[in-house]
Amino acid sequence: MTQGSPIEATLIPGDGIGPEIMAATTKVLTLLGAPFVWDVQQGGMAGITAGGDPLPEATLASIRRTKLALKGPLTTPVGGGFRSVNVRLRETFGLYANVRPVRSIAPDGRYDNIDIVLVRENLEGLYVAFEHYIPIGGDAHAVAISSGVNTRAGSRRISEYAFDYAARNGRKKVTIVHKANVLKALTGIFLETAQQVAAEYEGRVASDDRIVDACAMQLVLNPWQFDVIVTTNLFGDILSDEMAGLVGGLGFAPGANIGTDAAIFEAVHGSAPDIAGKGIANPVAVMLAAGLMLEHVGRVDLAQKLRAAIDAAIKVDGARTRDMGGTASTEDFAAAVGKRVG
Repeated sequence: MTQGSPIEATLIPGDGIGPEIMAATTKVLTLLGAPFVWDVQQGGMAGITAGGDPLPEATLASIRRTKLALKGPLTTPVGGGFRSVNVRLRETFGLYANVRPVRSIAPDGRYDNIDIVLVRENLEGLYVAFEHYIPIGGDAHAVAISSGVNTRAGSRRISEYAFDYAARNGRKKVTIVHKANVLKALTGIFLETAQQVAAEYEGRVASDDRIVDACAMQLVLNPWQFDVIVTTNLFGDILSDEMAGLVGGLGFAPGANIGTDAAIFEAVHGSAPDIAGKGIANPVAVMLAAGLMLEHVGRVDLAQKLRAAIDAAIKVDGARTRDMGGTASTEDFAAAVGKRVG
C-alpha cells in the first residue's frame, strides 16, 4: 500500500464507555490525518441489543475482509452468561500474540520512566477453558476441573515474536516468565522452548527468566530491570494489569492482538458500566491502541505524533480526566489532544 492509500478497518465501539472513548479517538485520528476508513460493527452487549449475538456474523465478516480492527471494551458476564467475546475473537482469527506496552504518561505517578512491553501468548494456557464439573451427591458443581494446554509450536511462535520484537525495536533484554518449579509440564515446555529461542538471538538480545510470583514482586520493587517480558496466557493477563498500575492504571494500557492474517487493537480495560454515559471516561488507552494500529500499518510517523500529542495534552496543557486528578470530560480531553495533532 502507498502512504496515501485509504485503509479500510473494522471499528467496534463496544459497550459501556466504549462508544464515548471510541468517538473521542476517531475524532483525534481524523484530525491527525490517519488513513483509516471505518466499517462500524457491533459486539458484546451492543451486539446482543442489535441482533441477539455478542459476536455477530456481520462483525466477523468485516474483520475477515479488512484484517484490521480497532475495538472498544466488550462486557463479559462474570460466572455465567456468554463466553468472553475477546477470547472468541482471538481464537477465530488466530491472534496468537498479545502485545501490551506500558510507559509513564500520567502525572504524579508512583514511578517515573517506566517503559516495558509484555508479550503474552494469546491462544493457549488455561484460557483454552477445557472445563467441567463433577457432581457429588446432590451438588452438581461439587468439583470443578480445568485443563491448560501449552504446545511446543505455540511456545516457539510467541517466543520468536517477542525476541524479534525486541530486536526490531532496539530493546535490550527479554525476560521469560513461567512457573516451571511447580507446573513442570505446562509451563516447563514454555520455559524450555523460550530458552531455545533465546539462544538463537544470543549477541543481539539478552535474556533471563523469572518465576511468575517473583516477577510480580520485582515489578513493584524495581520495574526498571525489565524491558520486554514474554509469558503464558494467564500470567500475561495478570502481570500486564500489574504493569498498568505502575503508570497510573488501566486507563493508560493499550493492547495489540496480532495474528498471521489479522490484527485487532484495543484498550486493555473493561467497559466500566458504572460511569457509562457520564462523559468522564479516560480515552487514553484506546488512543494509544490506535497508535499501535498506526505502527502496524506502517505509519510510525503518525503513531509518534499521536503519542506526543497525548503526552503534551496531559503534561503541558493540563488536560486530565477525573482518574488523573483533573476535571476534563472525555470530549475536553479529545479536544486538547486534537489541538496538538491538528
